[in-house]
This record gives sequence, structure tokens and C-alpha cells, in this order.
Amino acid sequence: MLRFKSLGSGSGGNSTLVEACGLVPFRILIDCGLGIRQLVLRLAEVDLRPEDIHAVFITHEHGDHIGCALTLALRHRIPVWMSQGTHSAIGAPDFEGLLHTARDEKAIDLGGLQLMPFTVPHDAREPLQLSCTDGSAKLGILTDLGHATPHVMAHLQACDALLLESNHDTELLSQSVYPAFLKRRVGGDYGHLSNAAAAGIACAANHSGLKHVVAAHLSAQNNRPDLAQDALSNALGCHRSDIVVAGAASGTPWLQI
Repeated sequence: MLRFKSLGSGSGGNSTLVEACGLVPFRILIDCGLGIRQLVLRLAEVDLRPEDIHAVFITHEHGDHIGCALTLALRHRIPVWMSQGTHSAIGAPDFEGLLHTARDEKAIDLGGLQLMPFTVPHDAREPLQLSCTDGSAKLGILTDLGHATPHVMAHLQACDALLLESNHDTELLSQSVYPAFLKRRVGGDYGHLSNAAAAGIACAANHSGLKHVVAAHLSAQNNRPDLAQDALSNALGCHRSDIVVAGAASGTPWLQI
């Protein structure tokens, strides 16, 4: 059995907890974009401590994803996976033997959990997103990209759950107070997914076994949960309430697949 929970998702910080629930549970954090105190508090809300985390995967170097990764790893001796480009982009700090290099389409076998990283178009040095499986269920995690390439879509097939960026509503972004250069960056091919783009991805990845779709990384200024839910539910032919929204402060409840 596989289950996952967003600890928080938004421009202020992103972190997703994935647990393979075997005889001995295995837990990994995808991104550590929260401060260390906030991360500890949010883990405590589900009766976990940093010592209960077995591994960390960092998708790219932006602050709302890298966050407290180095502090967490060194303080609690947790191994970390990230691309060589991401490590270079954060100044190549010494992880004291805990760092492992992640590469596009090079599977990472963690025992009860297997990860498959894949490259995405985003304005970072060597960004990776990933799928996670325990051998029976598959979770696709896709945040921080400007558009979905065929390579991306190939890795989202047959997912039982998707945590999918729905960053902005195109109209709200165009009318926002953001300066023109930032609007171009956010809405560009190497920026972030709009609700409409996320809906297109969800529709293309939809199949009878898809149990959960989570709208993640919503912009506080340029989106609303109901808009993201409407776009995704219309694309999938489900009720708005079937789409879970990952909150910046509240994340999501545990979702089992």
C-alpha cells in the first residue's frame, strides 16, 4: 500500500511525504521547501519526527523546494537525492557522504519504494520530477514546469494518483500586479502550469485506475482553489469535490492508493 500527504504547497514552500506501508514503513520527503521548525511541526501533526524520514528527494534548487534539506540531512543523517545540476546550483555544499546523484530515467531503488526521476522544462539548472511506486501503486509528482513534453507525459501514464501543479489562472495572471517580465516568466514555457495546462495533462493521463488528483503549487495571487478544481474536474469528468487542493499551510490529508 502506498499513501502520500502534502505538508504544504505554494510559493512559500513545498514538501510532500510519501509512505510505502509494508511490514516496516518506508518514508520519503519530496522537497523540503519549509523551514526546519515548520517542517518538524507539520510532521508532528501526523505523529512523525524527522528521525522517521528515511530519504529526501529534491526536485530543483529554488528556495521553495530546497528549503531546509541540508540542515535536515546533516542533523538527522538522512540520505538525499538530487541532480548534479541542482547540487551545483546551491553551491555544491558538503552533505558528508549523504548525497546521491539523481538522473533522468535512472531508477532509484529504496527497498520498499522505487523512484523514477524525469526531466522537465523549468527555469532551473537540472530540474527533475518523479514517479513513486511500491510495486503495486504508482504516484506521479509534477510541479514546477512550463509545459508537458512527450517525455513528461510518458512518465505519467498508468499513475494511480497525481500531485499536479495548477499554479495560475491565465486571466488572473494577466490582470495581476506582477510586472510584465514576471508574468512572462510564470506563464512561459519554462515557468509554471496554468489551470488549463494542468487540466490538459490530467485528461491525457486519465484512465480507469486514477484514484486521486491533487492540485498543487497554487499561486496565492493568481489563482483560486475553486478555479483549479473546476478546470481539473471538467477535464476528468468528475465532481469538483473529487479534486483535492494542497494548501500552502494545511497541505492535504493522507491519501491512500
